[in-house]
Amino acid sequence: MRSIAKGVVFMSTQKSEYQTILYQVEAGVLTITLNRPEQLNAFNGPMLKDLLDALDRADADDGVRAIIVTGAGRGFCAGADLSAGGDTFKAVNKFTGEAQDKPGVDVHRDGGGLLTLRIFDLKKPIIAAINGPAVGVGITMTLAMDVRLAAEKARVGFVFARRGIAPEACSSWFLPRIVGIAKSLEWVYSGRVFPAAEALEEKLVSAVYPEDELLPAARALAREIADNTAPLSIALSRQMLWKMLGADHPMEAHKIDSRAVQALGRSADAREGVESFLEKRPARFSNSPSSDMPAFYPWWRERDFS
Repeated sequence: MRSIAKGVVFMSTQKSEYQTILYQVEAGVLTITLNRPEQLNAFNGPMLKDLLDALDRADADDGVRAIIVTGAGRGFCAGADLSAGGDTFKAVNKFTGEAQDKPGVDVHRDGGGLLTLRIFDLKKPIIAAINGPAVGVGITMTLAMDVRLAAEKARVGFVFARRGIAPEACSSWFLPRIVGIAKSLEWVYSGRVFPAAEALEEKLVSAVYPEDELLPAARALAREIADNTAPLSIALSRQMLWKMLGADHPMEAHKIDSRAVQALGRSADAREGVESFLEKRPARFSNSPSSDMPAFYPWWRERDFS
């Protein structure tokens, strides 16, 4: 299997074990753990490839109903791996292996952006459990996720201007839609690292927990989804809400809503949802995102990198 992120191709390993992450499915909930604890889970090329493969794998597995992303050890993700020193962002994109100055390449593909674009098209709900420091790509990678929860000790920073670079991972699109333009500019301009309490106040995260309560809270939310909802409904709803952020008129939503209600209203899941409610029993949904997406999906135009 190959993972294709908007024109960049990585061969997929499809292994149960990865070099830089842990992949564990339990009762329909996948936990992806960034697993470079000695480096505070700093983001590098192998981690990008592992994450893209894991997301492809999760999308193809109807047994995965929800995804949690967290970090091993005391950090979530310290940002880009800076072990190359001053040349970290020079000459070769270490996330894709592409030379930035090779003939015919005017602009290299940002590794964080490849990841968030893949998350943007994901069919499964995804929750960030930010267990410690999350700076640079460590926080921007979570902006395409559906819910962010944080430990009390977590600290967050959009530190790009302090490293002489620019915001990445499509964060100039995601961040203002989450916290508004004024707060986005303040955080990006200052590059300061701030506590979880401020992230909560500005609605960057949905809730803050003591460290030992963070993963249980994320799992409880994932279980609420996995145990009570139709996976096809979730897959379609996720894309409807995310993609409509860019619509210029509610009529665009009405067009998709109408098609979605018509298509899913005829499905076995819709019948089961109503009958289980009337019979006061748990629903047993049978439609799957891997094979039963409606004919009009995807309705958006794929974007090229040019």
